[in-house]
Amino acid sequence: MSISPKDVLNKNKSLNKRIDVEKINLNDVSVDDLRFNGKNYDKHINLISLLEEVSACQVSDAYNSITSRSGTIQSIKPINNQKVWGRIFTAETSSDDWGTSAQAIDGANDGDILFFKVDSDDKAIWGELASSCARDNGIKATVIYGSARDLDALLDMDYPVFASNFCPNAGSPLGLGTLGETISIEGIEINTGDFLLGDESGIVIVPQSLFAKTMEATLAVKIKEAGIIKDISGGKTLAEIVGLK
Repeated sequence: MSISPKDVLNKNKSLNKRIDVEKINLNDVSVDDLRFNGKNYDKHINLISLLEEVSACQVSDAYNSITSRSGTIQSIKPINNQKVWGRIFTAETSSDDWGTSAQAIDGANDGDILFFKVDSDDKAIWGELASSCARDNGIKATVIYGSARDLDALLDMDYPVFASNFCPNAGSPLGLGTLGETISIEGIEINTGDFLLGDESGIVIVPQSLFAKTMEATLAVKIKEAGIIKDISGGKTLAEIVGLK
């Protein structure tokens, strides 16, 4: 495969560069631009610059403005209050089976977020060892509609975990679940490749087909809220700003 001069230049570009929110350009951006592929430098940097500055609340507001839905699963809460975003890799299993968790780590792509649907939360399918293995294999985070454990370790670990419950007990390494298939949780259909952003407030899921529109709307929300904060600093009350006074 030949290497063009543009490819060489892109390799020398700083992936740590960030753009001020007011100057972010999301033209033609797609969910694929979450990863730098050697040719999407500008789109990648603009997108990452936005995601580093926005919250799950702002993404939810943006998604709601497009679909009249929140994109949230409110029963899933942050375990260690860390922020993450990326594409989802789905898995579904029973609470008796933590073996599917190990298989999901091997099946996901670098930079993915593992998303588990579990049939109950009476046993944990994720904990310290799985988090350590996933982190070392390039997985960005784990989200569980079910239980996690080992909170003594997870609370201080540099690996985001979200779950709907936690408990000390676990099942067995059965490996009987499914990977990469559509799952449905509380009325939300989730597919491998969909986008997720999670932080201290919870998680928001955006179908990949609506990713670009949602990011544009998120940028608008961020800019609008920055203007409101500026007005408040200038002496206006929130009631005045939103027309209630």
